[in-house]
Amino acid sequence: MSPLYRDFIDQAQIDAQYNASLRVADPAAEMRHYVERAQRARATLCDVLDVRFGPTLAETLDIFPADQPDAPVFVFLHGGYWRALSSKDFSGVALGLQPRGVTTVVINYALCPRVTIDEITRQTRAALAWVLRHIHEHGGDPTRVAIGGHSAGGHLTAMALQTRWAEDYGLPADPFKAAVLVSGLYDLAPLRYSYLQPQIQLDDGVIRRNSPAFSVRPCATPIRITWGGAETTEFARQSEVFHDAWQAAGNRSELVPVPDAHHFSAIHGFETPDGGLARWVADVLA
Repeated sequence: MSPLYRDFIDQAQIDAQYNASLRVADPAAEMRHYVERAQRARATLCDVLDVRFGPTLAETLDIFPADQPDAPVFVFLHGGYWRALSSKDFSGVALGLQPRGVTTVVINYALCPRVTIDEITRQTRAALAWVLRHIHEHGGDPTRVAIGGHSAGGHLTAMALQTRWAEDYGLPADPFKAAVLVSGLYDLAPLRYSYLQPQIQLDDGVIRRNSPAFSVRPCATPIRITWGGAETTEFARQSEVFHDAWQAAGNRSELVPVPDAHHFSAIHGFETPDGGLARWVADVLA
């Protein structure tokens, strides 16, 4: 039997690698954790919710301003395999960053299959352009913006770094001070043969246009690539492939897995001021 992708001979083998819920005891509890932390953030932090950055109903973002003016900014892109969840499920990332003096922005976007991954990438770029042009209106410093995301959000972060910001948006060519990519997908080809395919509807063109590991450009933005140490070998491979491609283009990156973390807990380090991810973002923007 010929393999579907690399050494995987059937969908079950690919699903075992990419269905993160299979590796945790209670997937619903992981989602409840996100929701509870998000609710706490909106209940306790200053926020400006549902700011429109584009023409469709899904194109909104939530801002958690720092207390001081001209604050550095972190923009978070949520996961959910491009077909689930929203910005409201991830307000909790601001819990670790806002106390460290970082204005936090959480972006929402439309979901598959209502839209394509191409369109989600476009919405992501539009949202980031909005932040760069308008965050000063909310006390943020547009010259000190870092970006990051988790899972599908890690993929979208990588796609943002591929953007021709000067040619297409009239912005600086490399407008971000740093980026952190957590448990991202950078080679979409195996997902075509997974349980996700009916919703994300990959074809050759979508895969080619949206697999950032194979289209890295020279970029001055330093990045941290990370994933949970307890995740599957494919999530580790995805991160390693992108790290190698990023460095092969002459760019700066570091590869740092989170010890013992699984796919869902890999971003818990954003949720407290002493969390590793919150510290890293605050330090790199300082």
